[in-house]
Amino acid sequence: MSQMLKETDATRRRKERRAERRKRDSVATSWGPGSIVKLILMALVNALGIYIAATALSGGSMVLGIGMLLLLVAVDWIYFSKRDSLIPAKYLAPGLVFLIIFQAFTIVYTGYIAFTNYGHGHILTKEAAIESILLQNNTKRVEGSPEYPLAIVEQGNELGFAVFDGTDVKVGSAEQPLEKVGAKVSNGRITEVDGWKVLSIAELGARQSEVTQLRVPLSEDLNEGAIGTQNGMTGFEFTSTIQYDQQTDTMVNTENGTVYKADDTVGSFISEDGSALGVGWRVGVGFKNFVDGFSDARYAQPFLNVLVWNVIFAFMSVLTTFLLGMFLAIVMNDDRMRGRKVYRTIMLLPYAFPSFMTAFLFAGMMNEKYGFFNQLLGASIPWLTDPTMAKVSVLLVNLWMGFPYMFLIVTGALQSIPHDLIEAAEIDGASSMEVWRHVTLPQLMIALTPLLISSFAFNFNNFNLIYMLNGGGPAMSDASVPVGHTDILISMVYKIAGLTGEALPNYGLAAAMSLVIFLIVGAVSMYSFKKSNAMEGVA
Repeated sequence: MSQMLKETDATRRRKERRAERRKRDSVATSWGPGSIVKLILMALVNALGIYIAATALSGGSMVLGIGMLLLLVAVDWIYFSKRDSLIPAKYLAPGLVFLIIFQAFTIVYTGYIAFTNYGHGHILTKEAAIESILLQNNTKRVEGSPEYPLAIVEQGNELGFAVFDGTDVKVGSAEQPLEKVGAKVSNGRITEVDGWKVLSIAELGARQSEVTQLRVPLSEDLNEGAIGTQNGMTGFEFTSTIQYDQQTDTMVNTENGTVYKADDTVGSFISEDGSALGVGWRVGVGFKNFVDGFSDARYAQPFLNVLVWNVIFAFMSVLTTFLLGMFLAIVMNDDRMRGRKVYRTIMLLPYAFPSFMTAFLFAGMMNEKYGFFNQLLGASIPWLTDPTMAKVSVLLVNLWMGFPYMFLIVTGALQSIPHDLIEAAEIDGASSMEVWRHVTLPQLMIALTPLLISSFAFNFNNFNLIYMLNGGGPAMSDASVPVGHTDILISMVYKIAGLTGEALPNYGLAAAMSLVIFLIVGAVSMYSFKKSNAMEGVA
């Protein structure tokens, strides 16, 4: 009996302690400054997350929307839970969230794009592509169609038409069919429209071309036609020269009778003679982009040339900057050197200057006709126009920009080497070169190898220098794609994606090449870490 009472008392005391602890830890009962700040921050995080999720879901991106909601639930559970086991997660969660959003999601989405035909003419979904085709071909005016008093309206950055049919005022845009709205009509002209701004004559004149090209669907069925205008004052009914048959999934040209059948393997409407309508849709293409990148003559040879130069550029950039930075660090580390603090400050100036501004500055100084270098030398050296000299120039500019970093890390590594090791080697009779070779250099490499590997990875994707200095030029005359002799893989991908306007966008191929770059850098880094045993100290 006494044992049962003891157990009962012990249980009661444990319950009391748990209740007291919950009371002490409860946000509801301890409204301190920290709790209030925590609630405010979490409220902001949840508001932002819900906004992103709602935007994604409304835009049809179910995976992104649901993923964001699940991420919010996980974050709220971590920060509002009272479990002691989740305390480490509270510190790790912000970093993990940013890792998922900015790294993992980016890689996964790039991988998805790499297996699609996403690019010029294949940007939209199939439903959006059908709508775009019908709207783009709404160029045939319906004979005998009535004239509609019309006003040009704007909502945000979206233009629309307000049409008066004699009874009601209807408003719509290129994306939204006409629908009845509240409005004011004076002398047969529309003066006010609820939720929309009516453009003045002056505003209309500034956007005349945009207005004349605008077509507003009459209804959800785009085959019924659309409203268009030529003067911004009167609207007419236009019908498309292309009609869509949902049952057969075909497009028919009403003028010549050509039938375009939907081909979901290529994402286009294609006729019997092989011609395709200009607007297509995204579809999966498997490994086609990877095959094209390595086998298609348009891409394979330029890709190989750029890859070889990319490896040389990254390796030489690391080697030259490291050697110069190490030499200067050794000189500045000598106690006999006077004014070391001043010299070290001067050495850091190139590192403090923005990289893109440095590239612009050198681009001007290396101008063949008016550049500072040629005027100083009294020569006409084609620094940036000759393929070989352009590559040398890129390495020289990168040397100027990169040696301060190596100078800093080598200086720090030298100062961390125990002086007792050097003294012991000198006592044993080692010369200065032997001390350097057998003591100083091995100690340096232990600390610097991971940083050298990261420098190689950085220079392998050093887009700023390549693009800002010379735009990857001079251009390869024998290449069928817009690529230059100093282009590296990342700048080549940038051009293939059509972001420079030199080629039609091909995001699928660009994404495939981006994955290849990722795999190359990852493989080189892992191999280098393994060979240097840099990972063993971490493990």
